[in-house]
Amino acid sequence: MKVAALQMVSGVAWEQNLADALRLIRDAARQGAELVVLPEHFALLGRRDTDKLALREVWGQGPLQNALAGVARECAIWLVGGTLPIAIEGTDQQAYNTLPVWNPQGQCVARYDKIHLFEFDNGNEQFNESVVLRHGQQPVAVTLHDRQGQTWQMGLSVCYDLRFPELFRHYAQLGADVLVVPSAFTHTTGQAHWEVLLRARAIENQCAVLAAAQGGVHANGRHTWGDSLVIDAWGQVLNRLPQGEGVVMAELVKADQERVRAQLPALRNRRL
Repeated sequence: MKVAALQMVSGVAWEQNLADALRLIRDAARQGAELVVLPEHFALLGRRDTDKLALREVWGQGPLQNALAGVARECAIWLVGGTLPIAIEGTDQQAYNTLPVWNPQGQCVARYDKIHLFEFDNGNEQFNESVVLRHGQQPVAVTLHDRQGQTWQMGLSVCYDLRFPELFRHYAQLGADVLVVPSAFTHTTGQAHWEVLLRARAIENQCAVLAAAQGGVHANGRHTWGDSLVIDAWGQVLNRLPQGEGVVMAELVKADQERVRAQLPALRNRRL
């Protein structure tokens, strides 16, 4: 299955960010991608955390969801829609950071609300996502079919979730073949931990990992790490893009993953 992780440097104008995302999705589809993953907050990295609240959409409707459903149908791809701010009934002060998945017919087949919300304070940089975002509650896995008729199980996660291996082990126990990690890692934390965490999640669960990231200096002054990666079930990096906008293409081979699991049956050898 041909896959693509899209890297963006999203700005403060959602219309331009959406146009850039649609262009990159179509570019990936022209290169043969069957599964395309957008980065976290692809539609907006605002000047303040609260800016994303103005983009909140009711689940199942709105210009962002409609556009992504339309391009999935147009390109006949499976599309992991980065994350969108989805409204919470009864409050206008918070939103869910929601990862939707559309099938090649443009139907939304899954919704994952980011469970783990980022907190960081090193004296120079401070982040606390829970001020504006609400924790999700449930892991979500998706069954998809590639153009060769093979079935794949895909586990959904977002950014900071990467630091919580129990989520990914849960997906492995469900039979996951692919883990997706749309992200907007900071430059500080990404430089220290990004690749090692992604490769660890791939190796310990013997799953491919698709990590679509924000990567560059944004209009709001934030610097994201980037380094969008596709990693196979052995932990080998198949392709990457260090910084800047672009498409990271790779091909996942089901037989290669099956061989890894047969040669080193670590999942079967678990005792705890």
